[in-house]
Amino acid sequence: MNFNSIFLKSFRVLLLPFALLYGLIIFIRNRLYNKGYLRYAEFNFPLICVGNLAVGGTGKSPMVEYLIELLQPHYKIATLSRGYKRKTKGYALANNNTTALEIGDEPMQFHIKYPEIAVAVGEERLVAIPQLLHDHPDLQTIILDDAFQHREVKAGFNILLTDFSNLYTQDFFLPAGDLRDEWHSARRANIIIVTKCPSELSFERKQKIIRSLNPLPSQKVFFTTIEYGIPYHIVRKEKRIVTTSDEILLVCGIANPKPLKEYLLQNSKTYYQKDYSDHHIFSIDDLNEIRSRFEGIEAQQKFILTTEKDAVRLTKFSDVLNDLPLYVLPIRHRFLFDEAEQFNKIVLSFIQHFTFNPSGK
Repeated sequence: MNFNSIFLKSFRVLLLPFALLYGLIIFIRNRLYNKGYLRYAEFNFPLICVGNLAVGGTGKSPMVEYLIELLQPHYKIATLSRGYKRKTKGYALANNNTTALEIGDEPMQFHIKYPEIAVAVGEERLVAIPQLLHDHPDLQTIILDDAFQHREVKAGFNILLTDFSNLYTQDFFLPAGDLRDEWHSARRANIIIVTKCPSELSFERKQKIIRSLNPLPSQKVFFTTIEYGIPYHIVRKEKRIVTTSDEILLVCGIANPKPLKEYLLQNSKTYYQKDYSDHHIFSIDDLNEIRSRFEGIEAQQKFILTTEKDAVRLTKFSDVLNDLPLYVLPIRHRFLFDEAEQFNKIVLSFIQHFTFNPSGK
């Protein structure tokens, strides 16, 4: 454990009183919803929610993309996100002229990769859902991105993600830990997915984690690992395989880059880091620094690599990126233990057999 880790852990211990206060507020809020003192809305329409209990990256965006690719061949679908760190407010529906500043990084990523589906944002999902259905009355399902902790709307189907290296059962409330909701809230999920697992996860370790999560009899726990695709040029879209002869400059502004760095350690000769804060808005000065850092790498076989989320904030420089070897690394979930088909069937069955059963009726 390095000095920075020790310092961070020690600092977080000092924040324990604030975490206890935050946890009490969350506890009271959830009980008010559970008892009906705070009301939530339900829709006679199949809503699928993807979320987590903690802040940071658990793989929500790749899971939304997995669902898009699963459902799109069968249903008319849309995504609805909050649009975190966008420069606009209220409901917005992506179009051909939309930018990441208007709808946020992840929705823009969905819009670029899946231009044929409706991609919308709105802080108040209770307001945004009817507007989205008005704009696209032929929709058959909506995927709610990062909406699990927002209880104003009750989705018909909830998918809860938790990071293998930071299970919610081993975490604590903000700011001493990473939890923004209590463990008990996991009982509202239909499916729990442990993400970013080692690809060689053993059956014994799987069972131990399931016992730790202690799911309800009605809940199914799945396990996924990160699977990276072939990098493609940010402008020209040509592909380039990462080899053990490559020296790579990693340009990264995401919440949890650890799996990506482990991937590069295993698959490249070496890599250099140019880290930015999560959702960093790149400037022309940043781009010049990236170019200068890359030119300083003394290797013949070298290129720049970034994530799809970072790429949506870099495409505004397309005019000057054409001659820069800047490649984007796609990512997706791969289900372990041959359980992908089981997961797919559960999700498809929810939509196929959807019936509206308001709570308490």
